[in-house]
Amino acid sequence: MKIAKRKTRPSRPPSFRLDVEDVSGLPGAPDAKTLARWAAAALQPGVTAAEIGLRIVGAEEGRQLNRDYRGKDYATNVLTFALNEGEDTPPDLPLFGDIVITAEVVVREAAEQGKTLDAHYAHLVVHSMLHLQGFDHIEDDEAEVMEALETVIVERLGYPDPYGEERA
Repeated sequence: MKIAKRKTRPSRPPSFRLDVEDVSGLPGAPDAKTLARWAAAALQPGVTAAEIGLRIVGAEEGRQLNRDYRGKDYATNVLTFALNEGEDTPPDLPLFGDIVITAEVVVREAAEQGKTLDAHYAHLVVHSMLHLQGFDHIEDDEAEVMEALETVIVERLGYPDPYGEERA
């Protein structure tokens, strides 16, 4: 009598919800399904659930938010707001946060860096998702870890190394 091979069940993907709102008024932003795929690709092991808001805004709103929350009076490409940042969050709670992407800045940077718009959006979504999970790039050693992880994820999504030009 043969013993049946036990197949291990793949681990269940995390419960993940991404609410997307595009108020930028600019064409070219990825659709919600694509944004959700990129965001989910950045979820790290141990994240069992995530509820994320992603808002694509115009330059004025991006500038206002950057001024209000970071004290910098210009529109930046992406802002990340972890709702439990700095708190000792129990591990069974979902990952909660908001991502704000400034469309005009993304378009300008993609052109300046010779990247496709999708590649740059994908990188910024991955970058922000890692921030929501506690990764940072203030210290050099932290930046190396975060950038290496971003590169792996972005390349798995089919885009080139987002830091390729900087490293060349």
